[in-house]
Parts: sequence; structure tokens; C-alpha cells
Amino acid sequence: MRTSGPRLNSVRCATALTVFGWKNNCVIEFDTSGRIQSLREDSEADVDLNLKGTVIAGIPNLHSHAHQKVITGLTEHRIAGQDDFWGWRELMYRANARLDPEQLQTIARYLYIDMLQKGYTSVAEFHYLHHQPDGTPYADRSEMSAQLLEAASEAGIAITLLPVLYCRGGFNDEPVQNAQHRFFNNLEDYLALLESCHSLCAQDPDRFLGFAAHSLRAVSPSVMSSTIEAAGKLLESAPIHIHVAEQMREVNDCVEINGARPVAWLYDQCDVTDRWCLIHATHVDPHEQKLLAQSGAIVGLCPTTEANLGDGIFPAAELMANNGFLGVGSDSQVCTSPAEELRLLEYSQRFSLRRRTVLVPDDAGSNGRALTTAATIGGNRARGERLAGLQPGARGDLVEIGSDHVEFAGRSPDQILDTWIFSGPDNPVQNVVAGGRHVVHDGVHPSMESASRAYRDMVNALDLS
Repeated sequence: MRTSGPRLNSVRCATALTVFGWKNNCVIEFDTSGRIQSLREDSEADVDLNLKGTVIAGIPNLHSHAHQKVITGLTEHRIAGQDDFWGWRELMYRANARLDPEQLQTIARYLYIDMLQKGYTSVAEFHYLHHQPDGTPYADRSEMSAQLLEAASEAGIAITLLPVLYCRGGFNDEPVQNAQHRFFNNLEDYLALLESCHSLCAQDPDRFLGFAAHSLRAVSPSVMSSTIEAAGKLLESAPIHIHVAEQMREVNDCVEINGARPVAWLYDQCDVTDRWCLIHATHVDPHEQKLLAQSGAIVGLCPTTEANLGDGIFPAAELMANNGFLGVGSDSQVCTSPAEELRLLEYSQRFSLRRRTVLVPDDAGSNGRALTTAATIGGNRARGERLAGLQPGARGDLVEIGSDHVEFAGRSPDQILDTWIFSGPDNPVQNVVAGGRHVVHDGVHPSMESASRAYRDMVNALDLS
């Protein structure tokens, strides 16, 4: 059931950041699938929607675990021996082991609406809660995936579903343990899941399918490659995602067992191309940085989650200096704002390098513009979209920043982006158009109230405290 309304034919933006630069009175026309058909400067034409603020392309969320939303704020109590990522993981496993399909749909619907209100217009859902809590498959193997797709349709956000392959418990092919049985699939079962998910996404211009291997701990490179090959046309040109080198324990284990660091080992064993998105890649050396940049792979960064889990700081400045690609995601959902992710991304580099305006190319001007552009390009590529930004052929994803806010007074369009990211009001996003649909009106999604109520009732019933 879609609650986000029909697609618009046209929108006029008083000020819009297109791939050709800032344009005034920019009329954007959409085709029937929600893609941009044309852009022109026109102050007189009749349009379906007038946006008077500062308009940018919607920012893709390239890494989301929707189910983790229910534990945000519940893992901050210090427990002896659990003050690292691995301790957090055990708490997450226990909390999420109980979720059923209906509860997952309730979580995702609320979460995706919240993302839209913050300025994300698409999401790559890295999904691994495939089975019942004890590991028994649902009668329909794609039951949990279908709930996520339905939640995205109800919210009006584009989704790239990434069904996760998870088939071992460690680098030495250890068996999966306890809660991991819910994630586990052998090759035959995974391909059946993929086939079912493909049928759910086909013919819907707002649904896309990709492949995800959970990590090198959970999937060997040989199994990863053989799975992609066996999937054939199901994954033709589709994006490929994997968690890699997030924690030093993973790096050390990989070196001890395989004789190489995770990113280097991945590149040695697999044909990593520009279809790939390496999530986190926190702990890389200069050689691995060169591999990332030369391959055109996207590095998927989730700065608030990486900070929350104590992962470390990815050397983004070096990647950008090598003309590499990156994007941002919400991951564990401790933050659902692209502006906050971009702020922390830049600030973490300033902490490391002890200088300012790090991620903007030399003499390129606005840091905010550089960050949003990089996140839009990298995020769209990570979702399988080759065109990004406001241009013909790209998805009709627009975010209007309400630039009449007092904190934007006297600012140029570039300066409004800088202020939005680094010192702006809590959430100045006024209107959002996703795939040509007007999904956020004056800062509010029309279904937020009902989604919030259902989410609150569900969490209270779970009693996670």
C-alpha cells in the first residue's frame, strides 16, 4: 500500500543545485517512472509544485540495518567486558532475535519516513534477518525482505534491497552460532531467496536489488564469487556490498589466517570493480587506499555509527585526494540525518589531520557543496544508479532546505549548504520529492503520525528495557 501520493509532472525551484551549477527558477519535469525528463529556467510555466527554498538532489543512504533501530539508546550502559564492538554485537543479537515480520515492517516504515524528513530519498537496506528466531525458514523465504519492501513503498522512499549472504562463523569456516542461525543460508537456499526478492522488485521503478556478503568473516571470497556467478542475470550490473575492516580484531585475524589485511585480501581474491561498495573499510593502509581508488569502488561510511561503536576513523582525505568515491549511511540508526553524517565525516578528518575544510578539493569553494555532491554521486553508485544529481535521466529526488530560516539570513546558496551541515537549525528540510512524488510537506511526512504511533506501541510491547 502506497501512501505517498501520485507522481508529479513538474516542479519549479527558486534556487536549485543542478549538475550544471546553481540555477534560478529551475523547472524540473518528470517522466511517468519518476525520473527527470528535463530542466530549464522558466519563471512563468504552470507547475505542480513551487519550492521557494534552496533545492539539492536527494542524498542516498547507502547502508541501513532497519532492525537495529529498536536498540538505539539501549546500549550505552557500561557493562564490564562489553565496552567494544563485540560486546555491542551480543546485545544487538539478543534484542533483534525476537523480531517477527510484522514488527520489522513497523520499524522500517517509521524509520524510512524519518529518513525522508531528514533529507535521505533512497536507502540501501543491508538485510540479514532472513529466518525465524531459531533459524527455521519462513514458509516464504522472502517474508522479511517483503516487509522491508512494503515499508519503503508505504513511506515513498526508493529502496535497494541487499539480501545478505551469511554462511560461516569465522575466517576458519567455523559454524554459525546462536543468533547467527537466523542469518544463515547455504548457496542453494540463498539463490532461492534472491530469486524471490528479484520477483518482488521487478517492474517497480522504486525498488532495486543488489547482493551483499555480510563480511569476510561470514563469507569466503571464493563463495562470494561463485554465488555472484551462479546468480547470473539476477545480479547483472547490480551493486555488490560487504562489511570490511571495520574492527582491528578482524584485521588481525585476517592477517593471522590469510596472510593479508582484509581489503588487500579481498582485492587479491575477487574482481573488485566500480560495482562494489565496501562498508566502513576503517582500517586500511596506503596500498589498500590505492586499490580502493583505482578500482572505482565506493567506500560506504557511517560516521555516527562508527563513532558510537568505537571503530576508528577512515582516512577519507587520502581517498578523496586519490579521486576515490564515498557515500554515507545510517547503519545502526543512532542518527538518521545526512547532514549530521557529513558533519561528523568532515570533523573526524579535522581531528586526525588538525586542519580545516579537509574534504573539499583545493580552491573548490564550499565544503557543504563538496560533501553533498560526493555523497550524492557515491551513494547513487552504491545503489546501482549511474546518474546522480539534478540532470535528465536521474531519479527525481529533490530536497528543499527552507532557506528563509533566520540562521540562513544573508547567505548565498553555497553558504546555505555550509550552514545546514555545520551550524544550521535542527532540521530545516521543508519539502522532499522522491521519485517525482511529494513525500514531505512543510517538514512533515503525512504518515508520520500513524507510523510513530504504531512504532511506539510495538516497542512498548517488546519491552526491551
